[in-house]
Amino acid sequence: MGQSPEVLISEEKIKARVQELATQISTDYADKGELVLIGVLKGAFIFLADLSRRLAIPRHIEFLAVSSYEHGSVRSGAVRLVMDVRRSIEGKHVVIVEDIVDTGHTLHYLIDMLKSRNPASVRTCALLHKEHKTEVDVDVDYLGFSIGDEWVVGSGLDYDEKDRTLPYIGWINSAD
Repeated sequence: MGQSPEVLISEEKIKARVQELATQISTDYADKGELVLIGVLKGAFIFLADLSRRLAIPRHIEFLAVSSYEHGSVRSGAVRLVMDVRRSIEGKHVVIVEDIVDTGHTLHYLIDMLKSRNPASVRTCALLHKEHKTEVDVDVDYLGFSIGDEWVVGSGLDYDEKDRTLPYIGWINSAD
């Protein structure tokens, strides 16, 4: 991969959309106490930071990490928890923050797992969604952008740990 990724979504568009999402979330949770934002590592950390800085409501940030089971090059859709949140979410309003929703398996797993912990509510926020690739029905309550089947990097997304910190969403040809 020798070339820079082509810009798919500019830094300016991302900033504007993140502000719109933060305004909507702030409005929706204005009188509900502290909101718990749960970022899914590694990919969501930049989007989560940008989003949380723009919120006009009290919030607490947690992280978790998951891994998809793979056998060779075949993904089973099964997900396992690698790192859990550190504080109880019981009775709290929770928003799961994802970088990208692809098949939906990970988000479906996280919603079910977190709901079992008796939060006041669980909603979802994703920077990107590949809607045509979704295999499991999941609702993305707050969505940045819908994209096609491009391999994307930047704003937390990576290709083999490269290009994660680009300020824009770029697409690459993974065959490069």
